[in-house]
Amino acid sequence: MQTVVISVVVLLSTTMIVVALGLLAASSGPFDQAYARQSGAHLVASYDRSKVSDGDLTAKASGAEAFAGPFAMTTLDLGSSPKGDSNSLVTVGRADPNGPVDRLNVWKGRWPDKAGEIVLNRNPTDTGGRGEATLGSTVPAPGGARLTVVGFAYSVSQSADAWVTPQQMASFKPTSTQMLYRFVQAATNAQVSAGQHAVTAGLPAGALVGTQSYLGLRALATGEPNTFVPFLMVFGWLGLAVAVLIVANVVSGAVVAGFKHIGVLKALGFTPTQVMAVYLAMISIPAIAGCAIGTVLGNVLAESLLTKAFENYGANGVTVPIWVDAATLLGVPTLVALSALLPSLRARSLSASEAISAGSAPRAGRGLRAQRWLSGTRLPRSVSLGLGLPFARPARTALTLAAVVLGVTSVTLAVGLGKSLTTYQTAASRAGAVDLSMFAPAALGGPPPPGASAPPVAKLTDAADEALLRSIPGAVSVTPSTELGMRLAGTQTDLRVSFYRGDVEQVGFRLLDGHWFDGAGQVVVSERFLRQRALAVGDTLTLQFEGKNVPVRIVGKALYNSGDEVLSNWDTLKLIAPTLRANLYEINVKPGTNLDAFVTAVQAKDSGLVEAGGQESGTFVTIVVATVVLLTIMLGTVAALGVFNTVVLNTRERRRDLGMLKSIGMTPAQVTAMVVVSMTALGAVGSLLGIPLGIVAHRLVVPAMANGAQVELPAFMLHVYPFGLLALLVLAGVAIAAAGAYFPARTAARTTIAQVLHNE
Repeated sequence: MQTVVISVVVLLSTTMIVVALGLLAASSGPFDQAYARQSGAHLVASYDRSKVSDGDLTAKASGAEAFAGPFAMTTLDLGSSPKGDSNSLVTVGRADPNGPVDRLNVWKGRWPDKAGEIVLNRNPTDTGGRGEATLGSTVPAPGGARLTVVGFAYSVSQSADAWVTPQQMASFKPTSTQMLYRFVQAATNAQVSAGQHAVTAGLPAGALVGTQSYLGLRALATGEPNTFVPFLMVFGWLGLAVAVLIVANVVSGAVVAGFKHIGVLKALGFTPTQVMAVYLAMISIPAIAGCAIGTVLGNVLAESLLTKAFENYGANGVTVPIWVDAATLLGVPTLVALSALLPSLRARSLSASEAISAGSAPRAGRGLRAQRWLSGTRLPRSVSLGLGLPFARPARTALTLAAVVLGVTSVTLAVGLGKSLTTYQTAASRAGAVDLSMFAPAALGGPPPPGASAPPVAKLTDAADEALLRSIPGAVSVTPSTELGMRLAGTQTDLRVSFYRGDVEQVGFRLLDGHWFDGAGQVVVSERFLRQRALAVGDTLTLQFEGKNVPVRIVGKALYNSGDEVLSNWDTLKLIAPTLRANLYEINVKPGTNLDAFVTAVQAKDSGLVEAGGQESGTFVTIVVATVVLLTIMLGTVAALGVFNTVVLNTRERRRDLGMLKSIGMTPAQVTAMVVVSMTALGAVGSLLGIPLGIVAHRLVVPAMANGAQVELPAFMLHVYPFGLLALLVLAGVAIAAAGAYFPARTAARTTIAQVLHNE
């Protein structure tokens, strides 16, 4: 039993540690390796060709360690993409895929060498799908021409969607120029900004249209694994700590229970060192086996997470660094052996006569004062005896208590983590913030296919639909909005820009920094958007739509998850597409309003307005919470195994006492109650100690997870432990202790007096 306990706890702890260390060590490794291998650009810059010449850009580029370009650049309008999520290709004229910066990996087909040919940027791990462009297919070009796809290349810098020959690009009459830079120092945003200043100082105002820092790409690549690292590290170290405590408890109990065995070994000629080696080997063998299996499982889990996380950056088959496996295989068994050293030294120091003559029961007088005081209380005798049992073996009790404390710490952390993430995701996704959403489909153009009914189309104008919705009884607020797919100038990034007319706070958005837009040319973005592009509130950027450049300023930061969504207002939309109407109306109504009746009343006057689905909270938090719950169950089980082991040792040592108690009339139920009470008392104390530790861990882990996920968590979302919840968490330690104590207690209660006397 003890061998199985040690193997299981070491296996689980090792698995969690390997996954956590593997993610931590390799979280940015695949991206950095790919970037170094292809000499990725630290900065991709786009310039206005009408304001700066190629010669000026080349002269200024001497401030960089290396550069590539200038390359003429334009955006090809495709009408609709194979996937339907982009309607343009950022295309660069480039003579060859090599060069000092951003060497392209042409992994399929060839590089274009004449007019009418194009190479598309596609990740080698992307197998393509139905509707995807293939070799030999064509894409539209300006003037009604078609370009034949002759190859697929991959740019780790994400510098373009496609490439053509410089001669072909010249025929497109490009308006932009691309430059690719590598700097001597580019580890921080400040260093990249300093490099940018060096290569753009003195250029005409407005010449620089847009930039893309590689740090933004890196943040995007490492965001997912870095989200898991903090809580995996905490649970891994908690699991290892519990494993160490249980091992020390097991060995200590084995020494006490094996006094006679130790004496016999020494009487037969075993040296003290050989006796100590017996106990260390007894622990090390299952610990090494559990560690080896746990390392293999940890590698499988970590590699799966890493490969999935980095597949979009050309990192196929990411592995855990070898030093993680080596450190784990050496460190965990060594730590386990050290935890067994102290009780093994006790076995070493016992003389043969002392060991043989020692009884298995606790020494007289140990804990008697506490037991006598408890016997004078009005508690039932089984309860008072049970409360006194832990004082008989104070060292063992302390180890068991520590295991329970760590178990309660894990439960407290898991509950707080789940509540914080759920609260954040609900707020960020605006789930439940809007009572009703009505969609206004626009006419698609052309008659419907034969046999198909015409899709619904809004019958009234934008202003008339808004007035209609406000006039329906029960309406409190109506917030119209529409979306446009736009490009971030100078990058390959597609953005979804949502334009609102009215107060966006009415539909659930929360402002974290700055202010809401109050004029044209202003946008509000998320923390993730800022981090992935190394931007800050107050910075400016340029959005592109149908060949039009629209400079905007970031005036605020709001609470939502997306890194490719931008919020703006109707005044800004008028600069881009003044004739566009709202296609979504988000409505809040008075409490008690019948939503079905509301929709019916709306459609009676405009049958083209249809009810849209509400905001959903997404699945990421569900996955994280499920992982945390699983780890908590694992650690709770391990802690319960520690209690189980303690109760087994206690009942074996006290079998004579139990036999005497049963001989004077104690029933099996009273024996069970006595043993369970002895541990549940430890569970209650463990809860009082573990809950504060869990709260502290929560305050450290949740901000670290938010930082890894590139989001900002408001401070109020850390206050997730109301008094009622704390009272329930006290029961966590009691439940862990009771679960571990019940079965050995029942076994002890069923032991007959005859069995005890026979064993004696």
